[in-house]
Amino acid sequence: MQAFERHFLAANRWALILLLAAMSVIIFTNVALRYLTNQSLEWAEEVSRHMMIWLTFLGAGPVLRYGGHIAVENLQDALPRAGAIAVRMVVAALLFAFFGFMVWYGWLYMQRTMFQLTAVTQIPFAYIYSAMLIGGVLLIVHFLFVVKPYVLRREFASDEHFDANASASL
Repeated sequence: MQAFERHFLAANRWALILLLAAMSVIIFTNVALRYLTNQSLEWAEEVSRHMMIWLTFLGAGPVLRYGGHIAVENLQDALPRAGAIAVRMVVAALLFAFFGFMVWYGWLYMQRTMFQLTAVTQIPFAYIYSAMLIGGVLLIVHFLFVVKPYVLRREFASDEHFDANASASL
């Protein structure tokens, strides 16, 4: 299971890296063309917007696993250990319900928008909305890997790539 988790996280990270790199190249190229030649790529803004949507949904899982999302922890800090665990169990259940909601509505949006085409690239909007479904599934998988230590000890994953506590203190 640890090998799967390691490969799963690496694949998610590489997808984010490649998406961000491609989006950066597209935007830089479009800006350079606009200022150097007074021409621009018609599709650049639309494609980069869709890539940003995908980055958001694919990146939410790794941020969740390291505890990087905003949280209000005053209640659990004020409670005794058993009460804090109970609060975190409720939070975990609500998160799983919300992620399931994302998957379900991502699927519905995909079905409803399969024949609606984007303005410039003429691809079905379902491909953009599929980011919600896939991101929800990734959130579920990432949270499954960290939910037990989160509920029992309020601990998240940590490694040399990301430290949520250090990031929060910036």
